[in-house]
Amino acid sequence: MTTTPAQDFARYCCELLSSVGPCTARPMFGGFGISTGGLTFGLIAWETLYLKVNADTEPQWVAAGCKPFVYEAKGKPMKLNYYSAPDDAMESPGAMAQWARQALDCALKARSAKAVRPRRAATPAAKPASPRTRRPTAPAPKTSARRKSASG
Repeated sequence: MTTTPAQDFARYCCELLSSVGPCTARPMFGGFGISTGGLTFGLIAWETLYLKVNADTEPQWVAAGCKPFVYEAKGKPMKLNYYSAPDDAMESPGAMAQWARQALDCALKARSAKAVRPRRAATPAAKPASPRTRRPTAPAPKTSARRKSASG
């Protein structure tokens, strides 16, 4: 079975990230999502590996010369909490190990934060209308009229 260059690159990235566990690359939005144990901590887009960051770890990625994952939606740039992997870490699993652990830790913290947040109701609670904005109601139908039965 032949593979595409993108699939080969995804397989290579999984090998680089294997220090955190067996990784899987799944097609996602024209690229790949990389996960281990069902937790996504990496993305591949535009032939670049991006790894999960958070506010605490972002300065380390910036200092290493990494670039943020930015895409355009509705004409506006959108930034996700993923940064490109450092160039020197792309050379071997040993060089990638600390970055992979950090990305996985960020993904675990993000999942924990979601689990702790209270869920919103599916529909917002209805607010009673103020007296000034209430619509007048139709008068109730008169009940004095009786129906005739089929028997007369």
